[in-house]
Formats: sequence, structure tokens, C-alpha cells
Amino acid sequence: MATEFKIKTRNPELFLRVQRGHFATMHSHTNYYIDVTTQKYRMSEAKAVAKEIVSFYRSNTVIDTIICLDGTEVIGAFVAQELTDASFMNLNAHQTIYILSPEFIGNGQMVFRDNTSPMIANKHVLILAASVTTGKSALAAIDAIKYYGGNIIGVSAIFATVGECDGIPVTSIFNPHDLEDYQSFKPHRCPMCQNGEKLEALVNSYGCSKL
Repeated sequence: MATEFKIKTRNPELFLRVQRGHFATMHSHTNYYIDVTTQKYRMSEAKAVAKEIVSFYRSNTVIDTIICLDGTEVIGAFVAQELTDASFMNLNAHQTIYILSPEFIGNGQMVFRDNTSPMIANKHVLILAASVTTGKSALAAIDAIKYYGGNIIGVSAIFATVGECDGIPVTSIFNPHDLEDYQSFKPHRCPMCQNGEKLEALVNSYGCSKL
């Protein structure tokens, strides 16, 4: 049975809800499910996440476009609002920021149509994700943005286990230091499976489905 708990911060609206157990993602097996559902869809939590993310970029980075992965559009809108707010000194004050989500074609490749690709070409682009663990989704986004001529300034996430993807810096609010025993394995090398421990749920960016 998975054990659920929260990793709290000084801000009561900024926390990480996790479950400990045996979970399968599309690319790996993990001993934690990082549940960011309310951070993506509850206004007060999404705004708290955005404020923290903006602290990585507020004063010294130009951002023209935010590419939202994993359903992070609400967070992306708040990030754009914070960056264009004239109440503090930043390079984006009084400017506008595009907020886009990629389209996926059959093989999982990300594409942008003719009406949105100009929002990427020659623009400073931030990739926003709920989590970056294996890094495969972030790498796919990086490849797509490079293809459409964008200048990637970084990848930002609520939770990440890596510090960079293809040479692009990854910033996150939470990381494995907050979950000291966090582990991720290739499915065929998962020690929990080898010990006969049954999977408790299938998880992805949409949520958790118990088995």
C-alpha cells in the first residue's frame, strides 16, 4: 500500500505531494509517485509554483515564449504574468510572453503549426514541465524548439532529478535531496520487480491509475 505525505516549504501553498510505493511510468519504474495535480490546476498553488520558478529568471533572463509540457499551462500563465509585472525590476516588464503547448504526432514527436511556429523562431524560450526525471520529454521539447529556430534559455520543473538536458540547464523547486531515497529504474532492471513486489499504479503527467 502506497504511503502518501507532503514535503512542505515556508509557503503553505507551495509543497510536494508524494506517494511511496512501486510505480510504472512510460519509461521507468520508480519508488515514488510525484503528484503535482493540484499545483497544475488549483489557482493558489499554481501561482505559488510560478512565483518560485520566476525567482530563477526574474532579473537576468529574457523570456519571449513558454512551452508548457505535462498540462502546466496554468502555471505558465502565472509565470508570464510575474515576468511582465512592472512592480519589480526585470527584463520582461511591460512586454508580452507567448504561452504554447506542443502538438504530438503518432511517434511522440512534438510539432508546432505554421500559425504558432513564429512564436518560437528567433525567440528566447523557456520549457516548463511538471517533472523532469528520465529527461526524455524535455529532450523531445529541446529538439523541437531547436528545429523551429528557438533559443532555449532553460528547462524549469516542479520536481527534477537532473541538472541539465542536452546541455540546457534544468531548474526545479524540488529535487532528490527532498526525497533522499528516491530511485528510478529501467523496467527490466527494477529491483522491486525482481523481488516480486507488484506494481501499485501506472502514472504519467495526467495522474495515477491504481492496479
